[in-house]
Amino acid sequence: MSEELIPENPEQETEENEAEKAKQRKNGLYPGVSDELAANMKSGWADTELHGLQPIAQAEHTAARRAALSARFPGERLVIPAGNLKTRSNDTEYAFRASTEYAYLTGDQTQDGVLVLEPKGERGHEATVYLLPRSNRDNGEFWLDGQGELWVGRRHSLAEAEQLLGIPAKDVRELPAALAEATGPVRAVRGHDAAIEAALTDKVTAERDEELRVHLSEARLVKDAFEIAELQKACDATTRGFEDVVKSLDKAEATSERFIEGTFFLRARIEGNDIGYGSICAAGPHATTLHWVRNDGAVRAGELLLLDAGVETNDLYTADVTRTLPINGTFSPLQRKIYDAVYEAQEAGIAAVKPGADFRDFHDASQRVLAEKLVEWGLLGDLSVEKVLELGLQRRWTLHGTGHMLGMDVHDCAAARTEAYVNGTLEPGVCLTVEPGLYFQADDLTVPEEYRGIGVRIEDDILVTEDGNRNLSAALPRQADEVEAWMARLKG
Repeated sequence: MSEELIPENPEQETEENEAEKAKQRKNGLYPGVSDELAANMKSGWADTELHGLQPIAQAEHTAARRAALSARFPGERLVIPAGNLKTRSNDTEYAFRASTEYAYLTGDQTQDGVLVLEPKGERGHEATVYLLPRSNRDNGEFWLDGQGELWVGRRHSLAEAEQLLGIPAKDVRELPAALAEATGPVRAVRGHDAAIEAALTDKVTAERDEELRVHLSEARLVKDAFEIAELQKACDATTRGFEDVVKSLDKAEATSERFIEGTFFLRARIEGNDIGYGSICAAGPHATTLHWVRNDGAVRAGELLLLDAGVETNDLYTADVTRTLPINGTFSPLQRKIYDAVYEAQEAGIAAVKPGADFRDFHDASQRVLAEKLVEWGLLGDLSVEKVLELGLQRRWTLHGTGHMLGMDVHDCAAARTEAYVNGTLEPGVCLTVEPGLYFQADDLTVPEEYRGIGVRIEDDILVTEDGNRNLSAALPRQADEVEAWMARLKG
């Protein structure tokens, strides 16, 4: 990776001495920039401005979302930042991912962006997106600055951004000063841009800002047509990622779980923006660890692989799918018994997902089936299923909730009020996961030895429809015989 020319801690510079920064670079290979080179770099560049751009696919949807937000907070200035780059180590950064709230309302994903809704009259707002303009060619920024165009690539001009997003665009570098001078009520989404928060420090309150964050979280509970299409796209790509993994299981056996992780990641980067969350590639007893993301263990024939992974689309909607697969292609009798119990629990949970149902219904339906199986297998003494559920004793082996909202975040809408989410009612457009599991820890002395180290989870992404539900990830087999046949076909 090449090293840029700018100093480690550059101070504010004028255009005249911008190029001088190169001379201050510690351990730089060049002593500086000559006047002749600086002059040479200013000229001889073609005009690359793009004209006649069409709005992005979701522009009409983001406009509707902003209108709904405007109606909820009349007369108040609303500030929603995208966020800034985060340092990974020294002078390298993590890949940037715009804040969900900002991307949801603009469709834009560029770092340092800020959406501002200025109150207009008694009702309504005027939206402006504040962005970094193209890097300056006159002062050398485009080739001397570490975030300049020749280092990290071209960004859209403000005029181009306006055409694409359908929102007036201004220079974000002017925004902190403007916000510092602004009057009237203000709300902001916190935690993404320290400079914006500093400019608003005497104008906002934690309580009011939290109300904005909660509202934006609840606004995403019901997905629009664009979002549903994106979630289906994510699930389809995820299906292909799972197929890739099955085809390469022999290579994973020769290496480790990391081969599985890398195989799925390749599909995510080919067909989308990234993985939606850290892939869980848990072979053997690692499957009993709910969020096993180290992915450094052995992959052995005769054991199970619990693969929990999802592709995030280029518009930042993620799938969240889990399959538990026999690494050699065939379930053992005990593996199949446990797998079938989880499958039956998932079937009961999916059947409970429908308009008008309580959010908790699918969880309760799945947990009841799992409790019945645990009682049937003699793992809970002579207790009745009702008593087990009353005391929550099945949770020793089921551990987690049976699902969650899904969308731009893998655990979407997490800031929503409890009465709107967990204690809410399902309606068409809601998308959630149904993911029961059974996990018998390797050191659990309360179960027969042959159970220990077996973990099974089956997870699908379910859309609530007008007349029931649709399984967006149904292309991946779930029933045990179908899983074995699918694996055999893929392995050839």
